[in-house]
Amino acid sequence: MVSPSAALAPLVTAAIAQAFGEDFRGADPVLRPSQFADLQSNAPLALAKRVGMPPRDVAAKIVAELEALGVRDVVSGLEISGPGFVNLTVSDAWVSAQAAALAADERAGVPVQDPRTVVIDYSSPNVAKEMHVGHLRTTIVGDALARTLEELGHTVVRQNHVGDWGTPFGMLIEHLLDVGEDSPDAALLETDPNAFYQAARVKFDGDEAFATRARARVTTLQSGDAGTLATWERLVGLSRVYFNKVYATLGVTLTDVDLAGESTYNDELAGICDELQEKGLATVSDGALCVFLDGYTGREGKPVPLIVRKSDGGYGYGTTDLATIRRRVHDLHADRVLYVVGVTQAQHFEMVWQTARLAGWVPDDVEVVHVKIGSVLGEDRKLLRTRAGSALRLMALLEEAVTAATAVVEERRSDLDAATRAEIGRQIGIGAVKYADLSVAHDSDYVFDLDRMLALTGNTGPYLQYAVTRLRSIFRAAGLDPQEAVARRVVVTEPAERALALALLGFGGVVAAVGDELEPHRLCVYLFDLAQTLSAFYEECPVLKAATSEARESRLALCAASLRVLLLGLGLLGIEAPQQM
Repeated sequence: MVSPSAALAPLVTAAIAQAFGEDFRGADPVLRPSQFADLQSNAPLALAKRVGMPPRDVAAKIVAELEALGVRDVVSGLEISGPGFVNLTVSDAWVSAQAAALAADERAGVPVQDPRTVVIDYSSPNVAKEMHVGHLRTTIVGDALARTLEELGHTVVRQNHVGDWGTPFGMLIEHLLDVGEDSPDAALLETDPNAFYQAARVKFDGDEAFATRARARVTTLQSGDAGTLATWERLVGLSRVYFNKVYATLGVTLTDVDLAGESTYNDELAGICDELQEKGLATVSDGALCVFLDGYTGREGKPVPLIVRKSDGGYGYGTTDLATIRRRVHDLHADRVLYVVGVTQAQHFEMVWQTARLAGWVPDDVEVVHVKIGSVLGEDRKLLRTRAGSALRLMALLEEAVTAATAVVEERRSDLDAATRAEIGRQIGIGAVKYADLSVAHDSDYVFDLDRMLALTGNTGPYLQYAVTRLRSIFRAAGLDPQEAVARRVVVTEPAERALALALLGFGGVVAAVGDELEPHRLCVYLFDLAQTLSAFYEECPVLKAATSEARESRLALCAASLRVLLLGLGLLGIEAPQQM
């Protein structure tokens, strides 16, 4: 099954070549939506000057060739309008056949693309620190992209670049040794990492003896002392339990296998610096080893360096990020590398990737993309924070959403038992947060408004979840498994049936576009439009009380296809759909 544009584009392109010769083979058909037809080709206007003919004459030649190519197998309407548009209306018979094929297709028209290995860097929390609301977007956008690219047939390698190395770990290890690895204080790493971190910080700032021990511990850690490494591993392990609790609550696909912390690159950093020096890319400036790239300047036109070794001999983010891109290309064999990180880090990563390419670590045919992530704002349009001014804990935000959603479910569905209401509340609350985030372009900021997110009307997660439950209720009432309905014959006769079928045929193209352009909000727009089209369909076309058995069978097949598309689409966004609401 294909969408109208996918069916007609090659025909229009072939007609142009037939009309004007081999030089025009592969010409853009310039297909656009039209208020007068399903599609219009604007190609005659684009070609008129090249072929030296008025646009309407160009259009006439294209239409003649379309007729010769058998376009009538697809369209029922073919006409020239305006200054030279070619209007194309696909036939009801063609729509019916394509909709039936989509209904029977378990992939709902999602294509399998030429496979590539795609490495995605996302989430990236810090050990011994609470995940805050700033981690929300990178985690769920990255996860939606990973799910979508896998559905399109690509091999996706998730990389959770956790902060698990560096100077603070001397302080944290000493504090863990002081309190004991099995103490209640140590257990905070699994439940309230910030409390553990702050306790260590207070000791570091107020106890010089402790601070001296902490600094010495950094040296023993970096030198590979076995005992220190064992304690460090315990520290990381406790934090890992906390990360997994958050990921399980949020419903993302990251696991321990995907962890690729800063520590894993430690042994490569000295070699990175040596190689950059040997290739003449890095020079010493004010005691630090730096890479200076053309076009990167700061105040007063002074060059901005990428520091790869600090003046004290330590390494920073620049060195580690060079090691990550080198490993992802050489060891993970990436064809495409995505960094789902904050928009404010754009210049840093541009400099890292340009340096890596100059060093020969990233070939020209490897695509490296910064999927820029905007901020979550409060009602004051400033970064969302607690009343005390600190970054809002991610777990607290999720718990608030679930609590609010569960309260709504308890009010609406007293007929359900408490466990069922709680499960529905969880699905709605988490889904509402995720959809609100994903429905906004990932590089844009948005205001966190829980009341709006949980609304059953408007462009919200609950609205789409309700669309799923409404479809399920139809099949319960019919005593029919949706899988049985997808094989039924589709006969499109009513405008609302036609509109729904055409909307369903667009799903595969939208999913492919999300994978190509890395924009999950496109899928959100599609699903919301589909849900609205479904509502109009219900109003105009009774399903279970259709006038004829043929119409009933056809409409049930359309409903089954709609259910499949909505479930698959929400699944690609990482959103669950309750059985009932």
